[in-house]
Amino acid sequence: MRPAQAPVPPDAPWFAHYPANVPKTMEVPNVRLPDLVEASVERWRDRTALIYYGKRWTYRQFWDATGRVAATLAADGFVPGDRLALYLPNSPAHPIAFYGALRLGLTVVQVSPLYLGQDLIRVLTDSGAKGLVTLEILYPNVAKVAASVRVPLVYVARTREFYPWPQRLFVNAVLRRQGRTTAVPSDDNVRPWSHLVGGSGTFAKPTTDPAEDVAVYQYTGGTTGWPKAAMLTHRNLVANAVQCRAWFAAQAPGTSIVLAAIPFFHVYGMTVALNYPLAHGATIVLENRPDPDETLRLIGKYRPTELPGVPALYAALSHHPKVGTYDIRSIKVCVSGSAPLPAEVAKRFEQLTGGNLIEGYGLTEASPVTHANPIDGERRAGSIGLPLPLTDQRVFDLEDRSKVLGPGEVGELAVRGPQVMLGYANAPAETGAVLRGEWLLTGDIARIDSDGYAFIVDRKKDLIDVGGFKVYPREVDEVLYQHPAVAEAAVIGVPDERLGEVVKAFVVLRAGQTTTESELILFVRERIAHYKAPRTVEFRTELPKSAVQKVLRRMLREPPATPTGPAPAGPGR
Repeated sequence: MRPAQAPVPPDAPWFAHYPANVPKTMEVPNVRLPDLVEASVERWRDRTALIYYGKRWTYRQFWDATGRVAATLAADGFVPGDRLALYLPNSPAHPIAFYGALRLGLTVVQVSPLYLGQDLIRVLTDSGAKGLVTLEILYPNVAKVAASVRVPLVYVARTREFYPWPQRLFVNAVLRRQGRTTAVPSDDNVRPWSHLVGGSGTFAKPTTDPAEDVAVYQYTGGTTGWPKAAMLTHRNLVANAVQCRAWFAAQAPGTSIVLAAIPFFHVYGMTVALNYPLAHGATIVLENRPDPDETLRLIGKYRPTELPGVPALYAALSHHPKVGTYDIRSIKVCVSGSAPLPAEVAKRFEQLTGGNLIEGYGLTEASPVTHANPIDGERRAGSIGLPLPLTDQRVFDLEDRSKVLGPGEVGELAVRGPQVMLGYANAPAETGAVLRGEWLLTGDIARIDSDGYAFIVDRKKDLIDVGGFKVYPREVDEVLYQHPAVAEAAVIGVPDERLGEVVKAFVVLRAGQTTTESELILFVRERIAHYKAPRTVEFRTELPKSAVQKVLRRMLREPPATPTGPAPAGPGR
């Protein structure tokens, strides 16, 4: 059990810069996350909750579907505390299975649909998932790892099951003409989506403490080591949803339309594009893949008022050749997270929409939002903004973590609040390294000005941010080392105009071995998520190392002072 949090000092300087409609303190309801959404169902039963390519679910229909899922899971032997993995892109299957599992008292394991091979094995093994929900197009990835990790029950949906009826008939007819058959077997271990949503029984509502009951395993990682499961409790997620609701106080409940162009499996998408909107009575328009053309089409058709995203999304939309052909001025509020927001991107996007694009900050371990710039107030260039209600902040000395630094001094940013995780699953040492009492050490280097605005001075040195997705260098290194021609390898992030950063690999080949850049890239892409694979490979005769033979990635980021030596013989050049 984490220690009780001390209240935020009432004289905290950032309160003076809160908009008038944002509370300086508030109560976090002592409820589970489904209870927060059920209140929306009772208030807005006939309002549209979800829209997916033309098909709509009212709040009542959505909630009924989650209840059937909970009943099926109970009948299939799941009990509170069991873990259900969701290996899904944005589709109605995700929120329906997500809330169905939570209503039964299960812990949801969020799995990126970009994972395959070793990524998938690692997460499923570490989480001990008893079941998994996925789509037909992703099932082959699950089948390929079945020999290495067994999940007792797998539920498989077909995307076309969520289309409107006429469109579903058309797609089925096309597939029949093409002779395309499903690759999903029919056996006791694999069951269709129709089975999962076909439950008619009852289930018991959990009565456990929301502050101790883990709702989600949200996988994260550091600059070294494997991804870890941040244990986010129901109280963590309820707190962050109501904190966001308070920050967006100008948005009247039951009126917003949120375009979910960011994925629900990502902690940012889970909170700002799913949990907060459902707790606020919003309509969520689901986009199943990040594509600027599709985003513009959905904006034009459904007229969303909110568009949470990452800087790469706003940059892509702002510079899209067809942006002028769409009316995107329905958008009133956008919160950019996951990476620094360039000032020019924000300026151009606001000119196009007439709305507000603000930068925020968070991390998986904090559910994730801790800071945001005011929507109706002063936004300071380069700042991640002010702490949300109930959130406190400090900067600790980099050498002496017991020393709290003053305004303008640079150190490690730490936060505390009801949204901070319980800890990492199966990793007490890693938990102890980041949780110091009630304070969460973020690992980001920052300064806080005299008014309470925080500025990230430097990101974690080795972490690579590819369009909002985090890449942990050691993970990619390990795969490169599996190639028989590779003697040494290290990857870094390099600037990319579209994605912010991409992965670049530095490789030293074994004596007498040859390979090519394209072969190495393909080798990695076949083993882990594609966005983690290097876009370029630089061959070297040696890598820079410290006295204890640790590869110095910071030196790889610097231009070499002398030629790197001859390229490897043959096709390895």
